[in-house]
Amino acid sequence: MAAPALSDAIPPSDWRPRLVALDIDGTLCSGHGVSPILAHTTMSPAVRAAVGAVLRSDTHVVLSTGRSTIATLPFLAELGLSVGTAICSNGAVSIDAATGAVLDQSVFDLVEPVAVLRKVLPGAVFTVEEVGVGERTTVHLPGLEDFGGTLRVVDLDELVSTPSTRLTVHWPDRSRVELAAALAGVQVPGAHCVYEVDGAWMDISPIGVTKGSALEALRVRLGVSADDTLAVGDGTNDLEMLAWAAYGVAMGQAPEVVRAVADEVCPPVTEDGLATLLSRWF
Repeated sequence: MAAPALSDAIPPSDWRPRLVALDIDGTLCSGHGVSPILAHTTMSPAVRAAVGAVLRSDTHVVLSTGRSTIATLPFLAELGLSVGTAICSNGAVSIDAATGAVLDQSVFDLVEPVAVLRKVLPGAVFTVEEVGVGERTTVHLPGLEDFGGTLRVVDLDELVSTPSTRLTVHWPDRSRVELAAALAGVQVPGAHCVYEVDGAWMDISPIGVTKGSALEALRVRLGVSADDTLAVGDGTNDLEMLAWAAYGVAMGQAPEVVRAVADEVCPPVTEDGLATLLSRWF
């Protein structure tokens, strides 16, 4: 593996972040591929200990993930993270880390986005988040249960009947390249789209809602200086978060598009890169 790439933005030696935002899959632990179908996976002892050291300091730790609230709770428990806020659903939902109660959520109407996407992605499967409950989907694909909570198969009318925090789209038997080509120049009304690195998957959130936007609102509420923020992630849904942070770090296995926006690239998740990084300050 090549040596980690560093930018000119390396902070001074006496700097220590006061807000640390951490992605889960591919950062805290190895995920099962890059699709949103991700079962709970356990952190390594080194990573768990490194995050524990941050928790024992006066620094805020914020899990910031594309996972649903239900799928995030096991990680909060495993870390013993019982104070503060966790950001779920790519920034659309914020929960109390102690209770799992929803503190804030952003929803969008699904009718127009689904209508547009059905035309350009024939045969696509649509899955919609029901916060704190589970998912509703047009087709029961193997593994969808791993989203967490209940899974209901519904028709399109019911799928779009209620606004949601997130719409996940899968185009079966197609590649990410084919998905991107089909969507080139297509405007999805009222929505912010995130493409997965591999496979024909995409997440769609309310327009203007990202991990970065949610973290900025939280930073202001906490009274933390923008200069005292650190974010670590590995996916395309982390782009805005890494750009938001005073110091953004990409995991070593992150694709080039993610590495390009980071101030540093640490070792990959398989080498406990997050633990190595956090030991610099905690």
